[in-house]
Amino acid sequence: MTAPGPFSHLPDVPVFGLTSRSFEDGGILPPPQRSGRMHAGGADESPQLSWSGAPDGTRSYTVTVFDPDAPGSGGFWHWAVLNIPADTTSLAEGAGAEGGPQLPPGATQLKNDAGFRGYVGAAPPPGHGQHRYVVSVYALDVEELPGGAGAKPAGLGSELARHLLGTATLTGVYQR
Repeated sequence: MTAPGPFSHLPDVPVFGLTSRSFEDGGILPPPQRSGRMHAGGADESPQLSWSGAPDGTRSYTVTVFDPDAPGSGGFWHWAVLNIPADTTSLAEGAGAEGGPQLPPGATQLKNDAGFRGYVGAAPPPGHGQHRYVVSVYALDVEELPGGAGAKPAGLGSELARHLLGTATLTGVYQR
């Protein structure tokens, strides 16, 4: 059985391009994108991302990394960063470090499901099988989405639905 995506209710919008030098779409996440904090032998470095072809009128981007195969209900949020300026078309590997020193000015990270503002790498439970790590870039028609201290990635859906112009998706896999 395939777990649904986190925002399956979003409207149909144009798709634009997304690539990564860290991993290929459908490929295994390398050690830097796996978790050290959660004892998966990794470095908790967000992947390098580059996107192109976003729709006209894009005023900002939101990037998320979500594991729909995590045990329990609701999957697991590894990363969410809002308010990436429209003139940004890439993020360096490791840009999701706690505190976001490599993120563009104005970008805001939400707390991931590990409890901190930053990227936490892949760490499926041993023997749980292969998990998918869905990286999504959302092109939006506003410069800023609300992202206060209590905001959680799972709560982004309604704001994304109101402001969505386009999406780009890339998926990595990992099991241990």
